[in-house]
Amino acid sequence: MRLSGKLRSALVIGGQGIRARKLRTFLSMVSLFLGVLAVVTVQAGAVIAERAARIDLEMTMGRDGTVQVYLPDHAETVDITLDTLSGAAGTAALTSYRAVVGEPGVTPVNAGGMSFDHLGENYGGGYTCDRYGNCMAMEADTAKPPGQAVEFSLYGLTGDIREFRPFHVVSGTWLDFTGGPLMSPGLVVNEELAKGLNRYQVPAELRLAGATTNATPRIIGVVDDGNSMPTAYARSDELRTWSPPDRVAQLYLSSDAEPVAQVLKTRLTAAGAPMDQWYSQVIDSEEFVGDQLMLLRLIFLGMAALVLLIGAAGILNVGLATVGERIEEFALRRAVGTPRLLLAGIVLAETMIVGLLTAGAAIGVGVLGLEVARRVLGDREPLLTEVAFPWEAGLAGVIAGVAAGVLGGLIPAIRAAKIPIATVMRA
Repeated sequence: MRLSGKLRSALVIGGQGIRARKLRTFLSMVSLFLGVLAVVTVQAGAVIAERAARIDLEMTMGRDGTVQVYLPDHAETVDITLDTLSGAAGTAALTSYRAVVGEPGVTPVNAGGMSFDHLGENYGGGYTCDRYGNCMAMEADTAKPPGQAVEFSLYGLTGDIREFRPFHVVSGTWLDFTGGPLMSPGLVVNEELAKGLNRYQVPAELRLAGATTNATPRIIGVVDDGNSMPTAYARSDELRTWSPPDRVAQLYLSSDAEPVAQVLKTRLTAAGAPMDQWYSQVIDSEEFVGDQLMLLRLIFLGMAALVLLIGAAGILNVGLATVGERIEEFALRRAVGTPRLLLAGIVLAETMIVGLLTAGAAIGVGVLGLEVARRVLGDREPLLTEVAFPWEAGLAGVIAGVAAGVLGGLIPAIRAAKIPIATVMRA
């Protein structure tokens, strides 16, 4: 009880000292504000960057806990996989096609399915990569005359892949897996392919490798899939009406779909598929981005700490000047029985209150700045439309403000505690 009473007394007297020296308190807050704001900004930026990196990883690879499976090459792999996954919850397989939409009998404007931003550069016919990351160049078909056609990667889906990879629908709608397949394949294109289709205005005639007849596609939506190459997605059963797929590019499973994976594995083994080519991994974002983000955060926190130390030095200077002016006051308090520890506590209480007030101001500016950025840039940056101020950054700001107050007030507090009682005779 005595300790809590002394602490309360130190806070009350410290608050009175701050109120009596408003200008000096304001100057010490200004010196500390930039340091605390730097810590808040760095922490908030690190949290937002981590979220952005995880969102990109989820979009390209899958959410945490998703089981990503690469299937063996075998003549029956496609049929067995699609039959096993039919109606199975928590699964989605991607069957791959090379597709061209536009005029028949011509060389596409982006032969090989390259990005439309690199047309005219010496990239040959583009590249294709296997499951192990080995890539090889594809030769463009120069025997055909150039014309109004666009080449792209087309994936047939057995289920809603957004359960595993959260594609952001930019416009239109996503694929509807209810009901039977339609004769006209519904395509959802990514932003890169949408850019090419808007730029070249090609005829709506879809050619799939191995198909004997061209289909008339329907563009039903545009998504952000994190892919810089032109890509489209459709229901696998609608595409199989026109052509069998090249292969099952990838298989995504939830943790609850392990029995389905076991059935698929057994059926592929019975069919004679080379099961040494079966490869699966569980997506763990921390494994992919944790080290890079931690290094980035440490670098920026180091820079923020330097700014914070400058702010603490400002509090130190102001505190020393204040103690020098209040020598008689502190000596008089000592003469009437005030313990040295309480005198030190009074000075520390003042600097800690200044630190807390500064932290509150810095956090408020951080919240306001993020809200302004969200409203101004939200239309161009989808991440900002859903991001909220990370209160981890607010906690870091409070800790930084209190720490700076303690560091800046420690030496003045020690000096105040050492003032001899005889000093009161000067008054």
